[in-house]
Amino acid sequence: MVNVTRMTGFLLMGFSDIWELQLVHATLFLLVYLVALTGNLLIIAITTFDRRLHTPMYFFLKNLSFIDLCLISTTIPKSIGNSLTNHRSISFPGCVIQLFSVVLFAGSELFVLTAMSYDRYVAICRPLHYEAVMSRRTCVQLVAASWISAGLVGVMSAAEIFSLPFCGSYEIPQFFCDITSVVKGSCSKSHIGLDVIIITSACFAVFCLICILVSYVCIFSAVLRMLSAAGRFKTFSTCLPHLAVTTVFFTTAAFANLNFSSDSSSILDLLVSVFYIAVPPALNPLIYSLRNKDMRMVMGRVLSVHLYTKDQKFLHLPSPCHF
Repeated sequence: MVNVTRMTGFLLMGFSDIWELQLVHATLFLLVYLVALTGNLLIIAITTFDRRLHTPMYFFLKNLSFIDLCLISTTIPKSIGNSLTNHRSISFPGCVIQLFSVVLFAGSELFVLTAMSYDRYVAICRPLHYEAVMSRRTCVQLVAASWISAGLVGVMSAAEIFSLPFCGSYEIPQFFCDITSVVKGSCSKSHIGLDVIIITSACFAVFCLICILVSYVCIFSAVLRMLSAAGRFKTFSTCLPHLAVTTVFFTTAAFANLNFSSDSSSILDLLVSVFYIAVPPALNPLIYSLRNKDMRMVMGRVLSVHLYTKDQKFLHLPSPCHF
């Protein structure tokens, strides 16, 4: 007989039981979150208000920044609060929402990265058809499809997982609710529906990765055929940021999901998950800001206007009265 009880909440695993180390963890997470928040909000604002950046590439970049902002906001603030209050519990509805949100935003980021690679392929390999192929309607449809597809996977995953019976320990060996960690707390050894969802999602992720690789093979082939060295450098400069972001995303996601079959939990698993959840949202704005010439120019103009306005206000201060 297995003692199956009604689930009311879970306990999230912390990075340490020592208060000083909990403060260090909260401080580091807060710094990473502020970097991600500032960088992604800046990209969203610049690509929204600068009309010269109203192109398909920056439309996808704006959506990518919004997804990164949502992804890191789903997990990091809760973990910071847990460390500061030494309160590791999360309610059952809260865990459901967090798991669904992680699947939704991670899946949407995968689809958007694939759409961005296709955009670069059309722009470089089929430039004469670019405006017709990558119309505004097509871009909106691609982003909408990414949200709908990832949302369906998130709903099915959450429904399957939280319909499983739970027994014994309710501690999740992770600092947030993810699929692999929550499944480990179930006393049911058979979850065929969830296995089907995971395998299908993994196959689709591999398909997206293959599409990205094929796109870049075609892009690099087209670039190498260019006669102008300046043209090759300019083309590479528009592709390298997306290629770097895609590499970081797939690498961290692969390492985070390699422990699906392992029943053990360790600090290493937590650190790997940190790279998966926190590093890409914080690193993506830095990559695009440093590697993209247009982004650097717009940010430079914004900072110049801001500094000029401050200087003008300083120069036009009312002079003091002389008695």
